[in-house]
Amino acid sequence: MTTTTTEQKAAGAPVGPGSLLWETAGDPRSLLSGTAAGIMQLMLPGLGAGVTDHSDFFNDPFDRIFRSIPLIWGSIFAADDQEGDRRGRQIRDFHPDIKGVDDKGRKYHALDPDVYWWAHATFTWEFFRARELYFLRPLSRSDKEQLYAETVTWYRRYGVSERPVPATYADFRSRFEEICAHELELTPAVQWVLDPASNPGTRAEAIALPGPLAPLSGFATSRATEMLRVIVYGNMPDIVRRRFGFEWTNADRVAFTAACATFRAMEPAVRRGALASLFPEGTPHLDPRDHTKVIVAGPNPRQRARKQSSVPTDAVTA
Repeated sequence: MTTTTTEQKAAGAPVGPGSLLWETAGDPRSLLSGTAAGIMQLMLPGLGAGVTDHSDFFNDPFDRIFRSIPLIWGSIFAADDQEGDRRGRQIRDFHPDIKGVDDKGRKYHALDPDVYWWAHATFTWEFFRARELYFLRPLSRSDKEQLYAETVTWYRRYGVSERPVPATYADFRSRFEEICAHELELTPAVQWVLDPASNPGTRAEAIALPGPLAPLSGFATSRATEMLRVIVYGNMPDIVRRRFGFEWTNADRVAFTAACATFRAMEPAVRRGALASLFPEGTPHLDPRDHTKVIVAGPNPRQRARKQSSVPTDAVTA
């Protein structure tokens, strides 16, 4: 991974109550662009290889999400900078032994600053993308610089080299697009993620319609799966969709535009707690009714389903 260096150092900004980072990460709509961000993480060869070689990713792709999001969001919603640094370094210290050689013979290490920063960069992109698509109020130019500066402070909590960190939001966008255009690949992990025959996560949860509508359950599930695909690909940058030939039709664009409008219109409902189940269990986020308070999510529907499916039969019947 080639790094573009600059003499100018990125300026940070305070992260805490009232910050744009808390406002954005504390809203469940910030997670709607998360699957696209996760796929782009795996497209960086060193990061994709690390996940492939050092996790149970292919057997349980959601485990990494359910374990990581609460910890990462915890480094955002810390009580103060001291706690934020402690949480960030705890995350960093999970990674020293994640190293090896990828499928093309290239060495990788999770604590390579370029690799580590890319993971953070996709989260930064995820929040900006969510604000662009799913929030009613667009960010002003000064808001974008402010939010970016807050993500720089967040990155510093990990205690990893700042060498790859772009100095400004404009620099960040330029560097992000450069990596998308030239450095991302269809790694084995990404090929598996995008293959419906291999990855059950590409399919929506089965929908069971009641009573006389029951025969339409399969159709409803199929349509939900198609909408899931549209949302994932719609969130992705155009350059990524074009470069890797992801299916994206005019009908997909119309459907995605309608989905974005729906989520924007849901803002009053989100402030009453709608979509909170998107947060994995243990994830700190803002109380939708009082943004001065941080609360912790309970199990979401997919996690409850996983727990139920893992209970031994004799335990259920006992």
